[in-house]
Amino acid sequence: MTVSFGWGPVEARSLAPAAACVVVVDVLSFTTAVGVAVEGGTAVLPYRWRDATAAAHAREEDAVLAVGRREATAAHPWTLSPAALRAAPRPPRLVLPSPNGSTIAAEAASVGARVVAASLRNHSAVARRLADRGYGTADRPLAVIASGERWPDGSLRPALEDLLGAGAVLSAFVRTHTLTPEATAAATLWDATEDPVAALHGCDSGRELYEYGFPQDVAVAAEIDTSAVVPVLVDGAFQEAP
Repeated sequence: MTVSFGWGPVEARSLAPAAACVVVVDVLSFTTAVGVAVEGGTAVLPYRWRDATAAAHAREEDAVLAVGRREATAAHPWTLSPAALRAAPRPPRLVLPSPNGSTIAAEAASVGARVVAASLRNHSAVARRLADRGYGTADRPLAVIASGERWPDGSLRPALEDLLGAGAVLSAFVRTHTLTPEATAAATLWDATEDPVAALHGCDSGRELYEYGFPQDVAVAAEIDTSAVVPVLVDGAFQEAP
C-alpha cells in the first residue's frame, strides 16, 4: 500500500523503514507547538526524554530548552505549550522534549525517512506539499503516525485529537491514492466529524488541559487550517519547508 496509518513509536518503528516520508501527528501538543515555533522562525530540535539529559542536550546544541508547563517563569517562558511559545520571545533554536512525538520523529529519521510535523492547524498545507512532492506513490510511500498518549504503565493510549489530525491529512489522498484500510478509516472519521473544534475541546486530552489550567493550548490547536507552514526535520531540527 502507498499510504499507511499507524499509532505511536512502536508502529512508527514498523512502518517507517518502508516509507519515504513519515508524518508525525501529536495535536496536544507536540506538533502544534512545533508549528507555532517554526512559524516564528525557530528551529525545533525534538528530544525523546524529559529528564536531566535534556538540559545537557540543549547546551550541546546551543539551544533553549522547553521546560514543563508548570516550570515556566517570566525569565524562561518556553514550554511545550503552543500558547506560551506564541507569546514568548523567539529563540533561534529550541529543544522540545516529548516522549511521543519526538520519539516517532527520531524513529523515522533513523531509517532515512523524510519527517514532517502535522497538526490540525496545517493539515491542508501538509497534504498539498506531500502531493506536490510525489509522496504516497509506490515509489515514494507515505506513512502517517498518530502519536497518542500514555497510560500510567507506559502503554499507548489512542487519542481522538491525533486520530482526527491524521485523518485530516489522509482525507486529501482518498480519491487519488491507495490507502490501507486503517488510513481510510481515519480519513473517514475526519470527513464525518461535523464539529472537530468541539471534539478537540471535549476529548480526554482536551479536558485534561482544561483541568491543568491550560485551555488556551486547546484553543490554539483548534485553529483548524490557519497555517501554511510545513515543518520538515532537517539535520535534527524541524524547519519550514522551502
